Amino acid sequence: MTDVYSVDVQVTAPVMPTEVTARVRDAVTNLFPEADLEEGHGELLGEAHSLETLSERIHEQEILDTARGQFLADRQGNTFSFDLKKQAAFQGVVNFAVGDPAELGDIHVRVTVREPSVEAYIDHIAPPTEDGRPIEERE
Repeated sequence: MTDVYSVDVQVTAPVMPTEVTARVRDAVTNLFPEADLEEGHGELLGEAHSLETLSERIHEQEILDTARGQFLADRQGNTFSFDLKKQAAFQGVVNFAVGDPAELGDIHVRVTVREPSVEAYIDHIAPPTEDGRPIEERE
């Protein structure tokens, strides 16, 4: 049986006067290709309903534990959020932004999980690991 996930993903990326909007758009769509983006005042706003591409990159980069830590660190109720570096995203790479924001700003992502639960969705996109390997893959 395939699990059905109902999530709303909000993506916000500042566009500084020195940046080319199309390049910031590329940074966002490299990790969130399904996002419907709109230009706001000095930022791009996007909405999506999946983190599948982000999950694929996290698996490819073998940073599942780091991703889980970031997702769980800022969890409130049925929502979690995290920030990503724009320059890395432009290259199609997941690099979590921690500490002070980058000079040009970071991509902010807020995920609201409707079904089944925040924990189950985080387990789906960044499963728990043992010795660096997803636990369910070894069973």
